[in-house]
This record gives sequence, structure tokens and C-alpha cells, in this order.
Amino acid sequence: MLYLWIKALHIIAMVCWFAGLFYLPRLFVYHAMSGDSASRERFCVMERKLYRGIMLPSMLATVLFGIWLLLLNPSLLSRGWMHAKLTLVLLLIGYHHACGAMLKRFAQGEQTRSHVFYRWFNEVPVLLLLAIVILVIVRPF
Repeated sequence: MLYLWIKALHIIAMVCWFAGLFYLPRLFVYHAMSGDSASRERFCVMERKLYRGIMLPSMLATVLFGIWLLLLNPSLLSRGWMHAKLTLVLLLIGYHHACGAMLKRFAQGEQTRSHVFYRWFNEVPVLLLLAIVILVIVRPF
């Protein structure tokens, strides 16, 4: 029963994390398109609150509950699909930190990329989510 509770909390944290991973780069798109300082400042506040208040705690909870699940069921580590999933999660954590670096550049006024870059950048977590869910549900290997 404990395993199912931890699994539910892991999924809830993951959904919250992905909500932020989908929304923050979208804010970057709008921020890169903004022309006035009031808008840019507003986007900085929104981005910072989303990253620190939702994304970071959700990422930490997702990782901690995931580790707890693996400790409760260590045989999962012998499965190829789990190794692939964990590799994708590491890439996702890297993406999360890349978002944090971009947030800092926006806050310092050093952002040099166009809104088109951020539109494409926004698609990365979608691809990772698709791959992770397929690996976990289908378990192809």
C-alpha cells in the first residue's frame, strides 16, 4: 500500500514539474517578444516565481519519490526500459537547469535569442515526456 501512495505522489509531482517545464519556455517566448521595460520586468517576476516556487520543488519531489520507489522495488533497476527512462530523466533535469540559466540571463537583460528559438526550445520537454511515458507503460525492453 505504501508503494502505491509513493507512486501516486511521484506522478503528482511529475505532473506539476512538467506543467512548469511547459509554461516557463512559453513565458520566455513572450518575454523575448516584449518591447517595454514594464513587460520585461513582469515576465522576470513570473518566471522567477514559477521556477523557484513550482518547478524546483516539483522536480525535487519527483526525484525523491522516484528514488523511494526504486528503493522499495530495486528489481526495476535490472530492466532496460528503466535505464532508458532514468537517462531521459537526467536529460530532463539538465533541461530544467538550462531553463534556470536562461531565466538568469533574462533577469540580467543579457538574453540574445529570438522568440523563435524559445518556441523550438519549448518542444523539448514534450518529446521527453512522450518517450518517458511510453517507456514506463509499454516497457519495450
